[in-house]
Amino acid sequence: MRTADMTDRTLLTSDGVRVDAHHDPGDPGLAIVVAHGFTGSWRREAVRRAAGVFGRSAGVISFDFRGHGRSGGLSTVGDLEIHDVEAAVAWARALGYRRIVTVGFSMGASVVVRHAALHRGVDAVVAVSGPARWYYRGTPPMRRVHWVLERRLGRLVGRLALRTRIASGGWDPVPEPPYAVAGLIAPIPLLVVHGDADAYFPVEHAEQLYGNAAEPKELWLEPGFGHAENAAPDELLERIGAWALAHAEG
Repeated sequence: MRTADMTDRTLLTSDGVRVDAHHDPGDPGLAIVVAHGFTGSWRREAVRRAAGVFGRSAGVISFDFRGHGRSGGLSTVGDLEIHDVEAAVAWARALGYRRIVTVGFSMGASVVVRHAALHRGVDAVVAVSGPARWYYRGTPPMRRVHWVLERRLGRLVGRLALRTRIASGGWDPVPEPPYAVAGLIAPIPLLVVHGDADAYFPVEHAEQLYGNAAEPKELWLEPGFGHAENAAPDELLERIGAWALAHAEG
C-alpha cells in the first residue's frame, strides 16, 4: 500500500510563508521529513540522494527552508524555520502517514531539534552534523558563514550566488539554542550523528547536544565523516533510515 502520489506542493506555514516541498511516496507506516543545511534545497543532488536512500525505508517529504530556493520569505538561520518543519510534518500527516521522523542536516539539524522540543508531534528525530549552540566561529568555514550572515555584502553574495535570501538585523530575541531545549524532546527518541572530520562543527557540539538530552537517545560519532548531506555516505544514510524505521515503531 502506498500513499497518494502528490509529488510537489507549496505549503503555507503558520506565520504565512510559502514553502516549496516535494513528496516521494512510500509505505504509509512511516514518513521521513528531510531538513537540508544552510544554502541547501530539496532539489540539490545531495538531498535527492538522501531522499532516495531514505525512500527504501519510508515515504519522504523534503522541502526548501524559507529564504532558500523557491520558497518565500527570508532565512532566519534556525529560528522561525521550525514553522517550515511543522508545515512539512502536517503535510505528511495529511498524506496519511502514521509515523513521522524528522532528519536534519547542519542548520536543519538545529531546526528539527528545536521543533521536536517546542512543537513536538513527531515520533523520532535525527540531528546530523548540527550545532549545539549559536554564534560558533571556531573554524574557518564557520567564520565564512558568519561573514555571509552579518555583512551586507555577504548577504548579497548569499542571495546572488547561493540562492539564499537572509534576513538582516539578527535575532531579537535570540532563540533557544539546540542544547538548551534538547532535554524537552524526551520521551521522543533522539539520534545525534556527527563526523570526526567535520570542518564546520567539532564533535564537542554533538557531545553537548547529546549530554543535555534525556533518554531515549543515541550518539553516533562517525570516523572520517565530514559535514552534513554533502558528505554523508549512502551506508550512513541507510543506517539512519533503519534507525528511523525501528524507533518510529517504538
